[in-house]
Amino acid sequence: MAATDDAAGDLPVTGSLVVPAGALNWRFSRSSGPGGQGVNTADSRVELSVAPLELPGLSETQRQRLTERLGTRLVDGVLTIVASEHRQQLRNRQAARERLAAVLRAALAAPPRPRRRTKPTRGSQERRIEAKKQRGQLKKQRRSWD
Repeated sequence: MAATDDAAGDLPVTGSLVVPAGALNWRFSRSSGPGGQGVNTADSRVELSVAPLELPGLSETQRQRLTERLGTRLVDGVLTIVASEHRQQLRNRQAARERLAAVLRAALAAPPRPRRRTKPTRGSQERRIEAKKQRGQLKKQRRSWD
């Protein structure tokens, strides 16, 4: 019964953030693509919606990050994930949950540290100049012929 638990219940995103099952809204519809006669009858396409800015336990900086990084994907404050790549509804539900967790995890990740600018080493500068001189010599040799 572990497979059924994977598609229902709370959704752990990070160590400190868990999306409660009540915040997840599910919609099912008929999927396009392969599936034979079953594709016309089974509602295997899954839409998973959540309002990420209203999740409990978010700090103000996390809310700002979500707003910045998910701004284009939010429609009226709701993020929707669609999964229809599998023929079974359960597997599409699991895929949608995994995708939602990955999107939220990426949006909540701390920004990378800025790069510290450094001077090129003397050796690298000399190698660069030497390579330029060699290239110039090669071109010079190509020019002169009798």
